[in-house]
Amino acid sequence: MRRLAAVAVAATIAVLGGLPAGAGPSFPEVIPLPDGFAPEGIAVGKGTTFFVGSIPTGAVYRGDLRTGEGSVLVPGTAGRQAIGMDVDVRGRLFVAGGPTGRAFVYDGRTGALLAEYSLTGGTTFVNDVVVTRDGAYFTDSLQQQLYRVPIGPGGALGAAAETIPLSGDIAYVDGFNVNGIDATPNGKTLVLVQSNLGKLFTADPATGVASEIDLGGETVTAGDGILLDGKVLYVVRNRQNRVAVVRLSRDLSRGVLATHLTDPDFDVPTTIAEHGKRLYAVNARFDTPVTPTTPYWVTQLRKP
Repeated sequence: MRRLAAVAVAATIAVLGGLPAGAGPSFPEVIPLPDGFAPEGIAVGKGTTFFVGSIPTGAVYRGDLRTGEGSVLVPGTAGRQAIGMDVDVRGRLFVAGGPTGRAFVYDGRTGALLAEYSLTGGTTFVNDVVVTRDGAYFTDSLQQQLYRVPIGPGGALGAAAETIPLSGDIAYVDGFNVNGIDATPNGKTLVLVQSNLGKLFTADPATGVASEIDLGGETVTAGDGILLDGKVLYVVRNRQNRVAVVRLSRDLSRGVLATHLTDPDFDVPTTIAEHGKRLYAVNARFDTPVTPTTPYWVTQLRKP
């Protein structure tokens, strides 16, 4: 497997004391993460920088897609978790806090905590986030609502988050509901996946009114992270070890499940990010016990 080769290369680099600047493999197909990291979310920032979050510790790893090298940017902290994440144009990293009910904003360069928000209480799972020009929108897989952290003029972060109830075509049932989220480039429409029912929706970010995307009878159950690329929507189907490619109509009201992407190195991929014609999926390995020596990695795919 490519993963084994990547791990061997990483070990060789460690023995040799690292590579000189500019050296190393070019855009490796598998990027090792720290052992025991237990990742879930991934985001690509400026240039070839990427970020991956740790579920149990809230740590954030920053690496380089070109070289595959990196290090922990945000150390793990008691009481934090890192699930879905996104980066804004100012290099700030917005992180969903899962069952903590919180959201975190970090400086993508220094790792400093810029802001922390208490989004909700009770039984919750703040799962994913997308950043638009005027706000960061977070999903909750257990409560039928979104959360918005306002972004004002000059990128000023709001003092408190807002709650946006979800209504319209969407209805929560038992299990994990809305998971991944993305937005159109103008930020006027959100796209959501409801994992347990395998449904896709558009939603008005101001009102929370959702409209189901007609997939012609198809479903995308186990849908986790999503990526909207023009009129193509990539839906990571975690325990199915594949990524659905959905071609959407111009108004986003309909979609055709065109194909699935997969890779022999997939081991419960959860979220996905893009860099040019490359896609990067992080493998959470949910069916493998987390130990200090459990290996984790990011898998590169090519867009179809």
